[in-house]
Amino acid sequence: MYEVELKVSADLERVRDRLETLEATPQGGVVQVDTYYDAPHRSFPETDEALRIRSERPDTDESDDAQTRITYKGPLVDDESKTREEVETAVGDEEKMDAVLTNLGFEPAATVRKVRERFTIDGANGYELTVTLDSVDDVGEYVEVETEVERERDLESARNAAATVLEELDLDPDEQIRTSYLGLLLES
Repeated sequence: MYEVELKVSADLERVRDRLETLEATPQGGVVQVDTYYDAPHRSFPETDEALRIRSERPDTDESDDAQTRITYKGPLVDDESKTREEVETAVGDEEKMDAVLTNLGFEPAATVRKVRERFTIDGANGYELTVTLDSVDDVGEYVEVETEVERERDLESARNAAATVLEELDLDPDEQIRTSYLGLLLES
């Protein structure tokens, strides 16, 4: 599975108004806390990989009813987007998963917290795309447009569909940021 993603810095209020005009479908909001890990056997910043545990809860829910997932993200596969292989699965207990990783020599590197609002919109070439409005602690406001494809041969048409949605939101796909939120946080 490939995640095709374009991300740009944006004024979220302006984008919300534009999404309403485009009749995008709201999917709700969440708070995500991502803990990234360094590997004992190679440098993820050097290989452009990532390993994280993500805790996610609805942004209206003050309880501890969070869902947890572990995700591996492979290196970027092109120069035009943030497209990469992604492998993700649910985790029953965040603390136990952290203990497994730390006992294997993985060390927590940084934590990224963000509030996300998601919308879906029909895009070019029959793609349904997710538009995510992110407010990232200590980093800023961003819009991500993404979809998933199974086959490598579909990457270009998926990228083009995502770029078209950015243009419809009055955002410039040429201003995309390929750096992860973790990278942006570490740069600040």
